[in-house]
Amino acid sequence: MADSPQHHRAHKKARLGLQLWDGLGTALVNLLVVFLVIVYLFPISYMVFTAFKMDSQFSDIKAPIWPARIVTYTYTGEDYPLYEVPTAGSIKKWALVERHRTESTFVNPANPETGPITWEGSWRTLDPVYEFYPAFENFAYLWATINYPRLVWNTVKVTMLSGIGVMISSILVAYGFSRFRIPGGNLLFILLIATVLIPEKITLIPTYYMFTRILNWNGTYYPLIVPHLFGNAILIFLLRQNFKSIPREMEEAAMIDGAGPLRILTSVILPQSGPVITTAALLHFFYAWNELRQASLYLGISPDLYTLAFRVQQYQSYFAPPNMLQVSALFAMAIPVLVLFLTQREFMHEVLITGLEK
Repeated sequence: MADSPQHHRAHKKARLGLQLWDGLGTALVNLLVVFLVIVYLFPISYMVFTAFKMDSQFSDIKAPIWPARIVTYTYTGEDYPLYEVPTAGSIKKWALVERHRTESTFVNPANPETGPITWEGSWRTLDPVYEFYPAFENFAYLWATINYPRLVWNTVKVTMLSGIGVMISSILVAYGFSRFRIPGGNLLFILLIATVLIPEKITLIPTYYMFTRILNWNGTYYPLIVPHLFGNAILIFLLRQNFKSIPREMEEAAMIDGAGPLRILTSVILPQSGPVITTAALLHFFYAWNELRQASLYLGISPDLYTLAFRVQQYQSYFAPPNMLQVSALFAMAIPVLVLFLTQREFMHEVLITGLEK
């Protein structure tokens, strides 16, 4: 029996209503996501805008939020600022030549031959004429002030040496916990993870005394590098969980072919663990690059060994203007952001695997 025309129209109307509601719901969700992204990125945008501002813009209450400067006009060999001056017909952009309380003298840049123009009123009520102007000289000044290339090289040395050491030791320890039967291995692993709960403030004084009075490492990179040569509990946990997920059949096949534990690690385990190794290396890189406490304790007497984070923090403590504070922050975060951008595929791959399969 065929559907009646009324039933067909009602079904079509209901389907259109569902499509409209689905489209409206999708649009509202997208609008909410865009709003949240704008709110999340606002501090970063403000930091970038502030870094490109001139010092004079911070004392100007009428200045726009973006980097800008007041437009000037050269008259009789001197530069004068332009203001929006209301006249009988419209608003003119004139250069303020003489300032007085009740009247001021302007010059029309479009027709300077007419000479000075007297305008009655307070010039303080007028709005200046601004133009977009990013102050790149802020970056050039800070580049020369803090010796950015040397600081980056110092930080790269500390990060790379400590990173190589912590990755080798963490991989070996994680491999042992995941593949070998160690007497009391579970207890040892729990004790290892429990070290994460120990606040750094508790070990700060003993380690400082040992590094400075016993080992005489004050003013060197050793306190920033040597502790990482013994592994990191968080990285060991992350690597161990990944190694345990690798099928043992692959390891047994390698053993049948005569491979030993070290050969199995390098030829079977590590090739299957690229994302987790990249993630662990990135976690240590971000930590070492931004490390400040240890650098301030042991490198304060050696200015030639300053790391970037320590030097930027030192510079910011000298009451620098807001624009230079933001420039220094951009200098400090530029390379980590670039590294994360280049390795984001491997990093996000490990995050998804860790969250969905393990």
